[in-house]
Amino acid sequence: MSEPRWLDATQQQHWRAYVDGSIRLTEMMDRDLKSRHGLSVSEYEILVRLSEAPDRRLRMAELAEHASQSRSRLSHTCSRLEAKGLVKRDNCPNDKRGVFAHLTDEGFATLERAARDHVETVRTYFIDVIDPADLAAIGRAFAAVVDRIGDAR
Repeated sequence: MSEPRWLDATQQQHWRAYVDGSIRLTEMMDRDLKSRHGLSVSEYEILVRLSEAPDRRLRMAELAEHASQSRSRLSHTCSRLEAKGLVKRDNCPNDKRGVFAHLTDEGFATLERAARDHVETVRTYFIDVIDPADLAAIGRAFAAVVDRIGDAR
């Protein structure tokens, strides 16, 4: 068994700052969305993805590819959104196994209200505290992470 490629002290410091900061930021966004709009971050993400799709609908399989949650968790999250009247699921007419998730008008209105508050949270606790050059570096870095993880799938 070969020796792991241990992180040096600086790498360890940056890694821990990322882990701690990302967890705290996600918790902050989740608390904010829940208290103001009754939505979790996971639910909000699905509403956003559907709002950006043609006709505000996506096949569940496609939604799962882009969402930050497992397929089974996505199904449960969509069930909660469906119970709230924010999402509707329909069978795909040309594929008996396919299911569409469709953002309802109520879901779109809820998203519009939540987005106004959510963007302020993102700005206050992320965008506004990061130097623009560092923000660009973060964007490039995580695009590379997503590419690497995508290659590993």
